[in-house]
Amino acid sequence: MRQNISSGAPWENQVGYCRAVRIGNTIEVSGTAPVRDGKTVGDNAYEQTKVCLEIVKEAIEKAGGRIEDVIRTRMFVTDISQWVAIGKAHGEVFGDIKPATSMVEVRSLIEPDMMIEIEATAVISS
Repeated sequence: MRQNISSGAPWENQVGYCRAVRIGNTIEVSGTAPVRDGKTVGDNAYEQTKVCLEIVKEAIEKAGGRIEDVIRTRMFVTDISQWVAIGKAHGEVFGDIKPATSMVEVRSLIEPDMMIEIEATAVISS
């Protein structure tokens, strides 16, 4: 059975996606930018990463999972030189969980003030 988790963002219907999808015990979280109420939140890469991870956590919980269920993250960043700050925020959430991860520099994200977007995969233990 498929469960779509909506964030309520207007882009979901326009683009044809949802924040997360759960099928069976697997949850896939879409690329998550540091956006709350339609505005980018955070003035630096560390703060933006924290916001992204909070939103990812909320989506996983809405789908019936926990942040500890995350097995993979993918980070798309606009300035790889900020990897230490980004990694610090990621490590504060996942330091004990240690999911597989990637950090890839991209030319830009959908809004110029966005520095990071994060995807995640979680598998709920039975």
